[in-house]
Amino acid sequence: MNVRTLCLSILFEGEATGYEIRRLCVEGECSYFIEASFGSIYPALARLEENGFVVSRTEQQDGKPAKKVYSITEAGRTEFRQQLAEPLGEDVFRSPFLLFARYAHILPRGLVEARVTEYLRRATEDRKKLEEIRSERSCNAAESWVMEYGRAMMEVAERHTRTHMHELITMARAEPEKDAAE
Repeated sequence: MNVRTLCLSILFEGEATGYEIRRLCVEGECSYFIEASFGSIYPALARLEENGFVVSRTEQQDGKPAKKVYSITEAGRTEFRQQLAEPLGEDVFRSPFLLFARYAHILPRGLVEARVTEYLRRATEDRKKLEEIRSERSCNAAESWVMEYGRAMMEVAERHTRTHMHELITMARAEPEKDAAE
């Protein structure tokens, strides 16, 4: 999957601005699929428009700059279905927390305990937020399946962290490293 396919997926559901697409990719339901920045979304939308897969219109706003609203064309719907039919790439999982955990043994114990606790709190909040979205929104069977998959993955990460956090904390250094100048 790529950013173009992600843009088509969002527009498949309805019209959106580049800003709305970015918001869905960062904090919304699409944040679990692939990473997409403004620097990748707008060029992707431009290419999609050049290829006739999306069209745009400009809407004036009171006291604000005009906004460009994108919608998918029939050719875009066909392209989206074809993209979904392509072989899937490997799932990519990136986690700043796992990098931190990998080097917990060289960090002060208090810092490791604070970061693990912070991660656990955030993971719990994220899982609960997904559960709220699912309960508040009417979803089709496929959307429900994807949301349940995400919730289950979050629950496993949360449970593993809660059950094994003491191991990370224990392997951390008991005292902060002294500065060489002291």
